[in-house]
Parts: sequence; C-alpha cells; structure tokens
Amino acid sequence: MSKRLQVILDNKEMREVQRTAQRQQMTVAEWVRQALRTARQQIPVINARKKLRVVRAAAKHDFPTGDVEQLLDEIEQGYRVNRSP
Repeated sequence: MSKRLQVILDNKEMREVQRTAQRQQMTVAEWVRQALRTARQQIPVINARKKLRVVRAAAKHDFPTGDVEQLLDEIEQGYRVNRSP
C-alpha cells in the first residue's frame, strides 16, 4: 500500500530539487524517495547507549580464544575422537 507525503518547499528550494532531479535524469518524486532512503540509512537503528551496554555485557564473558588455525585443528581433533569406535 502506498501513502502520499506532502512537503511544502519555498520556490527556491523547489527549483533546486527540480534541477537536481533533472540532472540525475529522474522525476522529482524518485529523487525525493532516493534522498529519503539515503537519509534513513545514515541514522543508526539502535542508539549509542544501547550498543555500548550490549558490547560491555559481551565483554564480561570469558570464552576460549586463541589462534584460529589452532582452534580449528582442536575442533577437527574432537570430531575424529568422537568418530572412533
């Protein structure tokens, strides 16, 4: 379902938008839709405080770490041990 959005611009702004859309070889409506999409993508979905809380909570965990190759070898060894009769 589509919705209509009315935005009031003064004459100068409207001419600038029209010229910009024309240079991009698109309608004003399409140019505005693209500009709105771009603007929405630049705004974070989650605020910074919430992100920091999540990162701090994750940093409290003590998971095994090490060299990636060594960890993969150990995982593979575990598979081999479990397959033995």
